[in-house]
Amino acid sequence: MADIAWGTPRARLVLATTIIGSGMAMLDSTIVNVALPRIGDELEASVTDLQWILNGYLLALASLILVAGSLGDRFGRRRVYVIGVVWFGLSSLLCGVATNVWTLVLARVLQGIGGALLTPGALAILQSSFGRDARSRAIGAWSGLSGVATAIGPLVGGLLVQVWSWRLAFLINLPVAALCVWLALKSVPESKDDEAGHPDYVSSGVGAIGLALLTGGIVEQSYLWAGLGMVALIVFGVVQARSSDPLVPPELFRDRTFVLSNGLTFLMYGALGAVMWLLVLQLQVSAGYSPTAAGLASVPITIIMLLTSAQSGRLAQKYGPRAQLVIGPMLVGAGMLLLRNAVPGSSYLTDVLPGVLVFGVGLAAVVAPVTATVLAAAPDRHAGIASGVNNAVARTGSLLAVAVLPSVVGLTGDRYSDPAALTSSWQMALVLCAIAAAAGGLMALGVDNKVLDVPAEPDECPHTGECMHLGVEGPPTHIKPGTHELSGAQQAGQ
Repeated sequence: MADIAWGTPRARLVLATTIIGSGMAMLDSTIVNVALPRIGDELEASVTDLQWILNGYLLALASLILVAGSLGDRFGRRRVYVIGVVWFGLSSLLCGVATNVWTLVLARVLQGIGGALLTPGALAILQSSFGRDARSRAIGAWSGLSGVATAIGPLVGGLLVQVWSWRLAFLINLPVAALCVWLALKSVPESKDDEAGHPDYVSSGVGAIGLALLTGGIVEQSYLWAGLGMVALIVFGVVQARSSDPLVPPELFRDRTFVLSNGLTFLMYGALGAVMWLLVLQLQVSAGYSPTAAGLASVPITIIMLLTSAQSGRLAQKYGPRAQLVIGPMLVGAGMLLLRNAVPGSSYLTDVLPGVLVFGVGLAAVVAPVTATVLAAAPDRHAGIASGVNNAVARTGSLLAVAVLPSVVGLTGDRYSDPAALTSSWQMALVLCAIAAAAGGLMALGVDNKVLDVPAEPDECPHTGECMHLGVEGPPTHIKPGTHELSGAQQAGQ
């Protein structure tokens, strides 16, 4: 492993490489949401089509993110990261030139594969490139600066869509990807784990097929597809339980806190994914917002996250995470209920902003501690896979919520283009999502209230990247369960 000193020119280049690649994926996730109404208009898309445009990406990402991390360990972290960035860029080009819905969906699936390759790679590069005393600072800087990409995503997306076309939301990735590849080849040292085993391709394939069939069955309302998907996922579980080298070690799920924290993650990110998708539709179609205004509407959430995530981490460090894991989802649910006032003719300041602010405060309270709690519940040797599981759970929650919710609330066919029909479905969806968030908070009553070791510096919260994307990646966290001691990197920063 390299031991790059913090503050050197090479350190800045390595950090810039990881921030640009991760930021590209984060930016894209928020831009696409804002662009969906225009995509629907131009390509004459139904609600089902819009679901697939979102879920094609999420499906590939959720299915492959676990095995993608092991590919970097085995074949070279820089190599796999560069492949992921190139793949993401080229698939973005395909998205930008798509002439019909299903070409766009296929390109989005390919984009998700690229995202799965580059998402764990950024953190793996930082972990292997910096010495232990600089690693915490590097991860903190990566988290905060990558989060800025998501903070400006809605604004950038709205402007691009309004200035020319939704196609710019994808084509903007090409120069960014080219710069990232050039920096990676110029500055990032190659590293790999010489003792890494073979990635479990069979299990990964079975799991991906099961998730694809289940999601497709829900979206297309096919009981056959959904049933086959459930069978494939059961087979995946059996194969994992009997494997001598499982993709996901079964012992992780013997810890109650690990299971409950991931259950909370699933419910929270499911609710978040559905609400953030429907919010931009509701604001543009029903409330008459421009794409830029709709993108700006949720920016206060990101600002709250940027300003308060470190303080949230310190509270969990001092008092344990349980209170925040219970109260945070309740506040998120309350914010969702307040957003029911976002209807035709409503005022942003009095009817939309209050819900957005409560929503953001709740999210800031819960996201940092939940990732740390998941990792604290796992043995140190499984910290990487525990982070990957939590990542996959978050994606799967969003994936299934976007697949299930529209049909449950009656948002089918082209009803999303009817302001009255969309508003009715929007208000019902918010109630269901608020219940899901609150259920996650109640689930957290059962977690262990261990004191978490999280970075104490305000600009070095390692959770910010995950907070920002409302369902993109979360970095591994350095945790010492049950102790008040700080890591060496934190002590050096004091």
